[in-house]
Amino acid sequence: MLCKSKKFRHELKYIISTQEYHELKNKLKFAIQLDENSKGNEGYSIRSLYFDDVYNSAYLEKKAGIEERKKYRIRIYNGGDGIINFEKKSKRGQYIHKTSEKISKKNFYQILDQQYDFLRSSESKLLREISLEATCHLLRPVIIVDYEREAYIYELGNVRITFDKNLRAGLNSFDVFNENMVTQFVFSKSVMIMEIKYDAFMPAFISDLIQSSNHYFTAASKYVMCRRLINNLKMY
Repeated sequence: MLCKSKKFRHELKYIISTQEYHELKNKLKFAIQLDENSKGNEGYSIRSLYFDDVYNSAYLEKKAGIEERKKYRIRIYNGGDGIINFEKKSKRGQYIHKTSEKISKKNFYQILDQQYDFLRSSESKLLREISLEATCHLLRPVIIVDYEREAYIYELGNVRITFDKNLRAGLNSFDVFNENMVTQFVFSKSVMIMEIKYDAFMPAFISDLIQSSNHYFTAASKYVMCRRLINNLKMY
């Protein structure tokens, strides 16, 4: 039973081909709206610094298929510092709930330097929770995840359909503002991830638009995919 104090959303993920992407895009762009935050038709870039505890709980619980789990991350857009969010993403099966708090660039570097005083004294419940996780479970940065996102939205049902392209894992830095970061592609450029999020229901016409026998459902997260890639690289 879902917690009534939190608003959980449906989240479905699919691996799709470039060909299928173009077919879906040509349908969606005439039916629903491109996200207003997009920079041109290709969307916007997302860079996230993910955290995990000393037990690698976020990584191992996802691999084990644990129904209820959580992840913490710091996220920026288009490489800028205008919006820096510290986020907690909670997951229950195919339902998600996200809370976030804006932090400053100074705060970001304090976190990288393990200076948590501002978290402990914050009025934000989320930031105090992160401070507790860092102190008790040694929550620390583990990987940067990069990709470009093209997003389409529809107000009724709060539907959001995104195409996440060029998924990459950061290899040599935890600094999200590092312009010289070395990254490694997770997939070939012939595939990408489509995510579908909505509240209580998805309008039937949208469901009809995205139906395809070629969709490959994936339970894996971009975070897990990137960490697995890095772990495999360390073996060689």
